[in-house]
Amino acid sequence: MKFEQYHTCITVLDMDRSLAFYEKALGLAEVQRKEGEGYCIVWVGNDTTDYTLELTQYTERKEPYNLGDNEVHLGFRVKDFDEAHKLHEDMGCICFENPAFGIYFINDPDGYWSEIVPVR
Repeated sequence: MKFEQYHTCITVLDMDRSLAFYEKALGLAEVQRKEGEGYCIVWVGNDTTDYTLELTQYTERKEPYNLGDNEVHLGFRVKDFDEAHKLHEDMGCICFENPAFGIYFINDPDGYWSEIVPVR
């Protein structure tokens, strides 16, 4: 058996704010949407892979999600690492840098971290 990973889901408080962040910070755009009573699900992605990030909003929820120790993160590779770093620095979303590893992390409006790694 071979399994193919195709999406990761995170819960968000404000779909519009999250969509704007992921589009500006990582170039991810809406590829599919499903709405129903009490929820909205939007899958975002780009043309580099079929993998998507599923953003789920429960519309009645008002309090932030408890992310625990926030040790879980998403990972993204980028060819233009210095340009990406400048963009994220300008956005004010860099939350941790590890120069020894040549990587850094950004956090989204809900506190989820994404690791940014140069293509090596």
